[in-house]
Amino acid sequence: MIPRSISATLRRNLRQFPLVSLTGPRQSGKTTLLRYEFPEYAYVSLEDPDARALAQDDPRSFLSLYDSHAIFDEAQRVPELFSYLQGKVDESGAPGQYIISGSQNFLLMEAISQSLAGRVAVRHLPPLSYGEVRGTGGQPPTVEEWVVKGGYPRLYDVALNPDEYFPSYIQTYLDRDVRRELGVVKLTEFNRFIALCASRIGNLVNIQSLATECGINVRTAKDWLSVLEQSFIIHLLHPYHRNFGKRLVKTPKLYFADTGLACSLLGIETSEQFLTSYFKGTLFENAVVSELLKGVYAQGKIPSIYFWRDSSGREIDVIVEKGGSIQRAIEIKASATYSPKFFATLDVLGDVLGVLPEAREVVYSGTDTLKTRHGVVRSFADLA
Repeated sequence: MIPRSISATLRRNLRQFPLVSLTGPRQSGKTTLLRYEFPEYAYVSLEDPDARALAQDDPRSFLSLYDSHAIFDEAQRVPELFSYLQGKVDESGAPGQYIISGSQNFLLMEAISQSLAGRVAVRHLPPLSYGEVRGTGGQPPTVEEWVVKGGYPRLYDVALNPDEYFPSYIQTYLDRDVRRELGVVKLTEFNRFIALCASRIGNLVNIQSLATECGINVRTAKDWLSVLEQSFIIHLLHPYHRNFGKRLVKTPKLYFADTGLACSLLGIETSEQFLTSYFKGTLFENAVVSELLKGVYAQGKIPSIYFWRDSSGREIDVIVEKGGSIQRAIEIKASATYSPKFFATLDVLGDVLGVLPEAREVVYSGTDTLKTRHGVVRSFADLA
């Protein structure tokens, strides 16, 4: 098993909270991680019809079988169990009693907020990061191949090509999450909607355009965008403003949680196709944003990652904030060859935002990381 960076965070949380919740997209490695890292915990999958039937029909008897130290996988399938879990963990208040996991964040969080607020640490497990794969020496030989392959663990467990894996993954996601659990019935249109989203990576979200091209109304497009976000298929990156409230009302940019899935939706199957693709720049930008987000999730934190754009359209690709101030201002370039021109925007806007030169970075697909008078030039491989 490829070691996951979040393992230390989960162990720490189990010493602090009665429950720990782990969510993430299907096949991101949640079950493998939990069973490997916590073998002392009993494992119960609520996808199993017998276990689910008992939990639904007689929650008290079900919990008496797993008095403590148990993992309830796909827990969102039995939301009525959460009220009984509340009483169970409150009896002793001891930390580390249960771990609950699931692939449908919206349903799981709805159940948690109703019954377990204040008792649970909520953590997220995205697909593998480049740093995690690199730690085993099993990373693809080039950054381009990483972007096309992505980080879903099964691609590294068995000899499976992305063009074989992702079509079946999408079908599974559509059937299990979208149709069965979230009640979306227009699967053909929804499938087209996902592909349209992939073609808009790195762009400001235009709901009206998505709705028109997909043949649906704006309300449905908004709902489907929320479905994709809550299923960890996409991430909406919000703009940075000094006034925090403004971040919530300005138009976000759209990225995918995994570039391999995005490439599959765009019909990009090889690194050669990627290098000549119209989407090369935005997909590499997506890869950088994803790596930054994965690093934050591994620490158990909420990402304070944004982009910045002024009224004239000048833009900084990524702003990393901490404690109300900008810690990193990052420009992303898909080129493998560094040019001082990469810092042109950062030189101007960095002064406007009060970002010190040492906090200004250009991330590119080359192999060398170096310091310049403008800021740091960072290789994608060194993001971790």
